[in-house]
Amino acid sequence: MKSSVITFPGSNCDRDMDVALKKFGFKNKMVWHDDVELPKSDLVVLPGGFSYGDYLRCGSMASKSKIMTSVINFANSGGMVMGICNGFQILVETGLVPGVLLRNKYLEFICKNVFVKINNKKNTYFKNINKVLEFHIAHNEGNYFCTKDQLKEIEDNEQVAINYCDKDGKTEEQFNPNGSIKNIAGIFNKEKNVLGMMPHPERMIDHSLSGEDGSLFFNNLINNLK
Repeated sequence: MKSSVITFPGSNCDRDMDVALKKFGFKNKMVWHDDVELPKSDLVVLPGGFSYGDYLRCGSMASKSKIMTSVINFANSGGMVMGICNGFQILVETGLVPGVLLRNKYLEFICKNVFVKINNKKNTYFKNINKVLEFHIAHNEGNYFCTKDQLKEIEDNEQVAINYCDKDGKTEEQFNPNGSIKNIAGIFNKEKNVLGMMPHPERMIDHSLSGEDGSLFFNNLINNLK
């Protein structure tokens, strides 16, 4: 399986993602934001970080980079595209996934581990994972919001990927770290080939350093792509 990780000025999780993908069998290439064409890929990843210093709005300038025309075309043709944290912010700016990401509820940068419950397993990303996952978050603008009409459409189309929860899978407001509507931590497009999520699975791939639930995610993903 071949993957591509897009690097923008200010990306800081692109190398972490490269390490994670290669560890679980992807043949990964790093792609500069000013390139025009994507390498042949089974998966394209928009990594976390602070693209363009988060000026204007998080992800807004990155969404206009040259490479994004190819990423959008790839996604619209059914290609697998995953945006993590700042990558999620870029995805909403392009319109590849619905909604917006606002400042965290208490206007503070959040950096900690969280639990997420898989809300939709009928997709390549989460099929066959049967547990609550522990991932890491580190963001200032992770508060997912959409209109009531958008929320109804998202829920009707089963586009909510994961929700913030406790270790037992309870999705109550007290387990919501940033104020996201309905505890939403990740969203699909209608076709379920594009995933945007705030938590970082690439930071949880080593038991000695962090945890291994990210290992479960990536191992499951490559097996579902084969």
